[in-house]
Amino acid sequence: MDDAGFTKCERCGQPIYEKDLLTRFNVCPHCEFHFPLPAPERIRLLTDSGSFEERDRGMTAGDPLGFEGYEERLSRARMNTGLSDAVVSGVGKIGGRPVALAVMDFRFIGGSMGSVVGERVARTIELASAEGLPLVAVSASGGARMYEGVYSLMQLAKTSVALTRYIEGSLPYVSVLTDPTFGGVTASFATAADVIIAEPGARIGFAGARVIEQTTRERLPEGFQTAEFQRDHGMVDRIVHRLALKGDLERLLGFVA
Repeated sequence: MDDAGFTKCERCGQPIYEKDLLTRFNVCPHCEFHFPLPAPERIRLLTDSGSFEERDRGMTAGDPLGFEGYEERLSRARMNTGLSDAVVSGVGKIGGRPVALAVMDFRFIGGSMGSVVGERVARTIELASAEGLPLVAVSASGGARMYEGVYSLMQLAKTSVALTRYIEGSLPYVSVLTDPTFGGVTASFATAADVIIAEPGARIGFAGARVIEQTTRERLPEGFQTAEFQRDHGMVDRIVHRLALKGDLERLLGFVA
């Protein structure tokens, strides 16, 4: 952003008036490139006005390993984002229909999944089960939070077990994958849904492309790990433009909820 209130699109290079970008929920008006979207704005986009009630906000991460610099990084992330951790969870309405909702925010230490993120996601799933609500999760993450070591990796099992119990019933789970969604989040709750939606161009995978190329010593296909590639290879069901996402969720939940 410059002093005149303009920013340059990362894809097409065109200048964008900041107010126009905000009005379009961070979607470029020239080429439709999807910039990252903070969790509070994502919730405003998806839920009916005034309907969202946050849960578990007071739950904050500790420093179980005494990892050097972690407490300072947590404090800085909280100050810069206004969030207490990398996921905002609660209950809201989409098209008048109550849903349990968990939305990740990449600004908070890369959307990494530590003990608090895993606990909030698991509690959201359990809340959906207990109150008979459809479940919607929006992912944006680099994976497990290395600062918490095995405590972070345990969240893969915690969220997966909660989901296994949830899907034993007849309630729907819709997962929305945004750029980027990687690592332990991809390997657990983000890809274990009834319907998996992705935003256009979102990068989705487990390990990064460069790591895979260095390990296999093979060149990867063009567009590898993009939402479009994942759809064509069966990992994603639908690709939906951000500005059409709420309407798509309303229709989808109307069919299955």
